[in-house]
Amino acid sequence: MKGKEEEKKNPEKTVETTNQSSETGMKMSTKKLDNNFVYYADNSEVNSIDTKDDDGYMRIQDHQWKKQSMEGFGDYHNIIDYIVKITRQIWKEKDIGLIYDTYSYGVQIHRGLINSHGVNEVIAGTLQTLQAFPDRTGLGWSVVWSGNDKDGFFTSHRGRSVATNLGDTLYGPATGKRVVFRTTADCLIHENKIYEEWLVMDTYHLVQQLGFDPVEIAKRLAKQTEKLAPPLKFGSSETAEAGLPPKNYVPKFDSFEIGDFILNMFNKVWEHRSFNRVKDFYEDNAVIHYVCNKDVVGHSEIQGMFISLFASVPNAKVLLDRVTCNKSASGDEYDVAVRWRIQGIHGGIGYFGYPSGRAIEINGMNHFKVKNQKIAEEWMLFDGMEVLRQIHSFDESEEEADDGDFSSDDGNFTGVS
Repeated sequence: MKGKEEEKKNPEKTVETTNQSSETGMKMSTKKLDNNFVYYADNSEVNSIDTKDDDGYMRIQDHQWKKQSMEGFGDYHNIIDYIVKITRQIWKEKDIGLIYDTYSYGVQIHRGLINSHGVNEVIAGTLQTLQAFPDRTGLGWSVVWSGNDKDGFFTSHRGRSVATNLGDTLYGPATGKRVVFRTTADCLIHENKIYEEWLVMDTYHLVQQLGFDPVEIAKRLAKQTEKLAPPLKFGSSETAEAGLPPKNYVPKFDSFEIGDFILNMFNKVWEHRSFNRVKDFYEDNAVIHYVCNKDVVGHSEIQGMFISLFASVPNAKVLLDRVTCNKSASGDEYDVAVRWRIQGIHGGIGYFGYPSGRAIEINGMNHFKVKNQKIAEEWMLFDGMEVLRQIHSFDESEEEADDGDFSSDDGNFTGVS
């Protein structure tokens, strides 16, 4: 695996990128892509959380723990053990102070186009969330990983939380409503410190469950965050490359290879919008756990989901920032995490309503369960509120009344973590 400084400096890559790099410290077959944003690891090295929640994970017997080299991490058995236990201790046991021990002083946090810096921002966001949802439970569901203790680890942690809104949020006063929300967090970790994190949460679904109007909330958030995330300025020529068709990804192996399979799927289905190819990559009864707690089942529904999403940004570019492939300890199965972006002009009627003509970027993360060389199950997550915030962001020429509610002019914006 590349060192952490090299990891930070990686340029953005699209699915057709094939620049060369190397990775070390992985127990994997030599048949893999030489690619600087596709990573591999073997789940036989760790105790996967996949069939448990974090409560079940804590009941693993001493003789069952798999030991990785974890120099600098203390008493944790392996990287999954680390990420599950610190998440549980911070959120369920309310040990907020552990953040000082497990996040670097200058940590970078990315939530869509809004970035924050420093461990104090993490503390603030955690406190804001817990005061709003003090009984939050059910955090951990799956972790995809790569790396080692010398060069640094990567984890992609998928969770689903159930909580009661007992305190005020940025969206409005406490409602007392019971809510469910999903999150996925990608973390870069070195010597017990998370130094960069990408967080995606289904905030749109949360706002709906609380009973607020997502569009009105988006307008307010746009005003609050105008200093943090000015409107995007790119145009259709940049996002659609002056009308040129997307490049065609050519598989690098004659037989199945998991990284090759994922890149080919994103190229054919996402980039080319060849939704007829869904049947080539998904099992007949595959399920996608989509945003707003909706399950999309089978080829026809999956095709409809993609059509609705891309109809909103018909000329958009698809960029993959990271693909992480884990070979299952039980056999020829794989868990895969992909962090992606869709950049384009909101120029069509689709998932995000009537077109605004605004430049938008949809930031998302997907987890895949691949069996028998096809996708059997997928968890797809993006923050619809972040996209609505971009759609309703203000140009300098626009004037908008400031109602004074929940203002945030000092540059801080924690929201819900």
